[in-house]
Amino acid sequence: MRRFPTASRGFALSPLVVLAVALVSFGASSMSAAADNSPTLSTSAGWVRGIARPAGGAEFLGIPYAEPPIGELRWRAPVPAKHWQGIRDAKAFGAPCAQPVLGDWNRRDALVSREDCLYLNVIVPEWPLKKPLPVMFWIHGGVNLGGSGGGPLYNSGTLVEHGVVLVTIDYRLGVFGFLAHPGLTRESRFHASGDYGLMDQILALQWVHDNIARFGGDPKNITVFGQSAGSMDISLVMASRARRTFQKAIEESGALIDVPTLTEAERSGVALAAALEAPAGDAIAYLRKIPAHALIARLAALPAAKRPDIGPDVDGWVLTASPATIYASGRESPIPLLFGTTTRELDQLVPAGALRAFIEEHSKPFAAEVLAIYGLAHGGQGTTDPKYGDAAEQVSVDDYFRCPALLEASWNIAAGHATYEYELDHAIPGQPFAIHSGELPYVFGFFPKAGNLAGHFTATDRHLAEVIQTYWTNFAKTGDPNSEHVPAWPSFGEARNYIQFLQDGRVARDHGLRHMQCAVYRKVVMAKMDEQER
Repeated sequence: MRRFPTASRGFALSPLVVLAVALVSFGASSMSAAADNSPTLSTSAGWVRGIARPAGGAEFLGIPYAEPPIGELRWRAPVPAKHWQGIRDAKAFGAPCAQPVLGDWNRRDALVSREDCLYLNVIVPEWPLKKPLPVMFWIHGGVNLGGSGGGPLYNSGTLVEHGVVLVTIDYRLGVFGFLAHPGLTRESRFHASGDYGLMDQILALQWVHDNIARFGGDPKNITVFGQSAGSMDISLVMASRARRTFQKAIEESGALIDVPTLTEAERSGVALAAALEAPAGDAIAYLRKIPAHALIARLAALPAAKRPDIGPDVDGWVLTASPATIYASGRESPIPLLFGTTTRELDQLVPAGALRAFIEEHSKPFAAEVLAIYGLAHGGQGTTDPKYGDAAEQVSVDDYFRCPALLEASWNIAAGHATYEYELDHAIPGQPFAIHSGELPYVFGFFPKAGNLAGHFTATDRHLAEVIQTYWTNFAKTGDPNSEHVPAWPSFGEARNYIQFLQDGRVARDHGLRHMQCAVYRKVVMAKMDEQER
């Protein structure tokens, strides 16, 4: 995966770490009601007792879908939760997965995080449900390093009131979720390592398939949706051996079509073990004995140059080939896709010279064309776009968000699957632009009063939330976001149609989003794929 230069951290961080911003922190078969009239039902592992929602319905929080991935289970495929006796209270979120403090956006999550974290939450709009409802399965963002599926933003809004069952999950992050190493590959029955966080997501999906009917959800109508790293993970799961475990997908701000090979990821893992002074012959046993937060602290103390990239890889089990290869050959999930981005995902402060060097290194053999598009050719200082920002902002967002998603969408269309694109150009009140994560209050119908997504939300914002939630839940129900209650949303198609959510709350239609920039991006990706096949 490419590294992107930043003014504050030099060239040491992976692009997804650089781009980590604006995520909000952690904050029907049933038995007779228990003595306190709490909603109670059985799951495949035992009985759970939830709580009534203030707005109606019920929520079941902190349900384990896997055994705690601690001790010898660290860096192994998740094990389904064992059966428990009695009735387990499901009235509080589980702990966020172990993570470092990456900024104010995940500080609260990090301070209460731990390794025992493989829990999920189920929210239903009424209890008991009168008929099976579509299921929306949320994968949170956070660079695959931080964040959680708990808290009010994702779980306490109005989304479920549009007639869906909502599931939010936690999955292993960072070194715990994505470390590859030859020692781990040797001990794996799959002869693979590195994609434990993806395995968690897939096991949680299997849990939903097996159990959601007991809550009133339809196991044959599951939509996975996620944002930022969660969206990128969805693009990977759509290309994985689990590609047929869900029926629709919504990707908000991200698609990941190029990940390292297992060999490359193992090399990073070996470097990490060496940096932590693990003995070469028994590195994994040594690393497993380090407590989770001690391991996080030791990694944070390493010089930036000694922090190898840790992330998803083509491990040979979850991912059997490059995602780009899977999509280009039409072997991804054969399902409808809804996707989009915000106009100003990120604010990048990169000098023109460093930006030019980045493009020249990573856009071969089309670097000259890329430089010209962004006004950087022949020593140019870059062109500023009033909507998309300066050259650095444009390059970072095009390269890591817009163009990979558009390329994935074009392959999805070529495979004959319905596809819809949006662009959020509506800023949270008090923000100058539509920033990364800026769609979350509108998607979930929850308006934070504190934190980096807070604002003085108005009637226009609430109307826009109603429109967006209607589109999202229409899509979850039928695979088509359209209905008589919202403006028409044309399919992506060959014209690359999309809709815009505007600052005044209106919906506008356009086509060919960033066509010139993403056309050359496609040429760079295809050239790389051709080179890898030789």
